[in-house]
Amino acid sequence: MERVPQEAGAAEAQGAPGAVAGKARRFVAVGGALVVVAVLAYWLGTSGGDGQGAAPPGPSATPTPSATLTTAEVFERVGPSVVVIQAGKSLGTGVIAAEDGTVLTAHHVVEDAEDVTLRFADGTKAKAVVASSNPERDVATLKPARLPEIVVPATLGGAPPVGAPVVAIGNPLGLTYSVSTGVVSGLNRSAEEGDLNGLIQFDASVNPGSSGGPLLDARGLVIGIVVSIADPGGDEAFAGIAFAVPIGVALGGDEGEGPPGGPQI
Repeated sequence: MERVPQEAGAAEAQGAPGAVAGKARRFVAVGGALVVVAVLAYWLGTSGGDGQGAAPPGPSATPTPSATLTTAEVFERVGPSVVVIQAGKSLGTGVIAAEDGTVLTAHHVVEDAEDVTLRFADGTKAKAVVASSNPERDVATLKPARLPEIVVPATLGGAPPVGAPVVAIGNPLGLTYSVSTGVVSGLNRSAEEGDLNGLIQFDASVNPGSSGGPLLDARGLVIGIVVSIADPGGDEAFAGIAFAVPIGVALGGDEGEGPPGGPQI
């Protein structure tokens, strides 16, 4: 299982697959990477003795999408939430996961980086600092120094069943905002010789440069953060097996095995 950052120079040659450096264990994702805030609309209702029925609706926000979308519709919905991350010589992907612009990504994308730069979907560039990280879960959050004019946080989903369709958005081999599709192949998997566990296994194509990007369900909800690929041949090529940290775990939940307490946003 490989998971190494992609060299920044490789991304400059977008469309040149040969321009990838390092092994692809935890591959660094670039792609305006999209993590996501789930908001549940609710009504505050009371029943009075005068029989007037329910009170007016209380505070609410955009309800969680319920309809199945096409892949193009998923990309249209989540693309504005994906962020390209350059951390030193490494490139990776992140996703806006909160209205304050907090970006969720993979820890190894920004590990030991002294300089982190984000590029939002509208072209806005900003420096960022690591706000929190959990190497054992391979997740981290970033706080941008500047935000785009319109901040579009992604919507967070829940646990997917095996066989469910998924969409991955990221920066494989420096090709920003690339989309691939597949299914959930398994749950509660281990990777990186067992140092990562409780993972979602999926078969949507991802490669070095995809790390930190969102794994989405058919409704466009973020269900995981892409962190690793299987690389049995050691050739940094996708072998049909990839892994993502479940979104509940990435946000500090106790899903799966291993130590809880991921970044809080």
